[in-house]
Amino acid sequence: MMKASRITAVGIVIAAVVWIASGHLLPHDSAEGQAAVRASEAKKQPDFRVSVMNVAITPHSPTLILSGRTEADHKVAITARTGGTLTELRVKRGQHVEKDEIVAVLSDDARKSQVAQAEALVEQRKAELDAKRTLIQSGALPKLDLVNLESQYKAAEAALSAARAELERSIVRAPWAGVITDVPAEVGGAAFSMAGKEIATLVALDPMLAVVEVSERKLAGVKVGEQAAVKLITGQTVQGRVRYVSKSASATTRTYRVEVVMSNPEGKIPDGITAEVVVSLQAIPAARVPRSALTIASNGDIGVRVVDAQSNVQFVPVKIVEDRQNTMWLSGLEEGARVIVRGQDFVREGQAVEAVDEPNATAAK
Repeated sequence: MMKASRITAVGIVIAAVVWIASGHLLPHDSAEGQAAVRASEAKKQPDFRVSVMNVAITPHSPTLILSGRTEADHKVAITARTGGTLTELRVKRGQHVEKDEIVAVLSDDARKSQVAQAEALVEQRKAELDAKRTLIQSGALPKLDLVNLESQYKAAEAALSAARAELERSIVRAPWAGVITDVPAEVGGAAFSMAGKEIATLVALDPMLAVVEVSERKLAGVKVGEQAAVKLITGQTVQGRVRYVSKSASATTRTYRVEVVMSNPEGKIPDGITAEVVVSLQAIPAARVPRSALTIASNGDIGVRVVDAQSNVQFVPVKIVEDRQNTMWLSGLEEGARVIVRGQDFVREGQAVEAVDEPNATAAK
């Protein structure tokens, strides 16, 4: 009985020794091996899936939208060039007048008398010259008298021309065709003091201008001769052409005056109403992408994330050419670049991803 117990005890001791020795003699996993296993398991996980679109680089003309107003190309205050009483006023507000049409008449009988007197003097000098010319040629009178008589005759003619010009100044005419917008004068006013006073305001409505102010950053894209669309507050849209770009900035706003000329033969576009001018700027190679594709890098750069040939994510900085409602035109991308349009905020640079084409990305407008 004792012998069996001893055998059992010895067996237990041997088993314990063998179990303890197995921890030192048998191979076991190290920390490096476990890390390698975990890395291997991580590689076996599927790549993150992102939606991409292939961009095409095309010349794009961005549009510049500016607010302004219409302005008549010609506007003048018609004034009297001489004194007198305003006896006739032949225009009223809103009336269209042609060039040289009579606007008003000033009455002054003294001017008519001066013309009659000058005409009589011319006749007298002419008669004297004709009567003495024969005597001078025959030698009865000295030749010097002929020079004096001719000088007197020419002086009389000059005085007559001046008197007639003064009489003509009493008739006020329109300098060019247009519309009368204001008539501040009244018949019977300002005897002998009308000179320099405004009688009417004349505005030429054809052509009409759309005047806008452009900031210095956008001035380089506006060129004389370029076409522009003018949207009036009345709902009317008129095509025009950039006629003038100022070379000097406003001292207060630091903006530059730009004039767009429009044809207005029927005078339907009034002066001074609000207008929106759409100018197409110089074409720039750019790609159109959805607005959602734009992202910001850790350093603050604006750009997009793309998938390269090795299916790794890369960040590409871009410049915004034009910002529209649902899409953006960007420069800085290469032809055929695969831009991530969905999932770009969940991946990082250098990460391997699974790129899937996004069919709806190119349909955005």
